[in-house]
Amino acid sequence: MSQKRQAERSGKNESTINQVVHGFSQKLPYQTVDIDGGTGRAILAPMPDPSAFRDWPADERPRERLYHKGAAALSDAELLAIQLGTGVAGLSALAVAQGLLAEYGALQELVGREVAEIAAVRGVGRAKAVRLAAAFEITRRLRSRNGHARPVLSDPEQVYARYAPLMEDLRKEVFRLALLDAKNVLLRDVIVSEGTLSASLVHPREVFKPAILESAASIILLHNHPSGDPTPSREDVRLTHQLIECSRLLDLPIHDHVIIGRERFISMAQRGDL
Repeated sequence: MSQKRQAERSGKNESTINQVVHGFSQKLPYQTVDIDGGTGRAILAPMPDPSAFRDWPADERPRERLYHKGAAALSDAELLAIQLGTGVAGLSALAVAQGLLAEYGALQELVGREVAEIAAVRGVGRAKAVRLAAAFEITRRLRSRNGHARPVLSDPEQVYARYAPLMEDLRKEVFRLALLDAKNVLLRDVIVSEGTLSASLVHPREVFKPAILESAASIILLHNHPSGDPTPSREDVRLTHQLIECSRLLDLPIHDHVIIGRERFISMAQRGDL
């Protein structure tokens, strides 16, 4: 074979190798470190994965920072990232967490969102959204419980302290009952309906049936206003009066209807609406 044809073939081989290596490195998470044109070998090395905390410097990993410096030293995004656990290709868990906070503006706006809505954010998905929702609910329940004893709900302030952590950040209206014994000790609470509050959704049967089954001595009605403003609507007042009339027939007193807003509440008993 002539030297000219050998040179042409060598150049063609090198071009083919470059094309193959370029295409291969585009499809897989590898970077080209060197090409040995003489032997036709491509030397590839793994690309760093920005989504893996293990590839970060130890003092920058949120988990390590929490362990050594305490949870208070971490930002909201870092705490969220720990709950997420992992990111996705091209996005670290911290980047996904930062994206969530950018999407909703602040942590308190995120905690009341529906699981399906959070799952739709890039990098989250169903499993991570469920994990976040569980963490948020644990926090609500811990905030609402003071000690191990069943709470006494003798005034609106005690009702608000118990239920505000569970209800003030919800994005839809939830109607609940607090079922009390003769000493105003909470026996249990019941969610009656979720969605827009109306007499058609909150039927007296659904309100008084659990109270009768529980042998409750009295009831407190509660619902939240997602707008944050607890001012009663006309429908709130109408529904309350309807339930009060039913309670008198059953000889099952309703002590109050507490409407929970953002960091404030209104007691309809204190307003004289009962």
